[in-house]
Amino acid sequence: MRPSVCRSLAPVILLFILALAGAAAHAQDAEGLWMRHDGASKILLAPCGVALCGAIVWLRNPNSKAYVGQRVFAAMVRADQNSWTGQAFNPEDGRAYSGRMVVSGKKMRTSGCVFGGLICKTVTWVRAN
Repeated sequence: MRPSVCRSLAPVILLFILALAGAAAHAQDAEGLWMRHDGASKILLAPCGVALCGAIVWLRNPNSKAYVGQRVFAAMVRADQNSWTGQAFNPEDGRAYSGRMVVSGKKMRTSGCVFGGLICKTVTWVRAN
């Protein structure tokens, strides 16, 4: 390429790189330690293969049906910049549900649904790390 062409393309390339970096900066990350909004438990979301999984790492009430080390989110794959879908397990009723996680800043909303999303239970979490 001629130097004049390179100089005229440089601003375009720079804008493209900045646009990509800006899009990546807006994507939310779910990995890490999360505390349930009522302070009843903490979970750690971490990679498991190509997905994310979440296990209980702390419980306020050791007499609950849940236990430390229990996996409550499995096979959570990114659905878009801020959400993941997969499986959610409710220790209180012992059932697995279609799960969804949506991260917004330092908050995460998780839901477990049955009947194609007709009945859902939602829990809010706050980032603990």
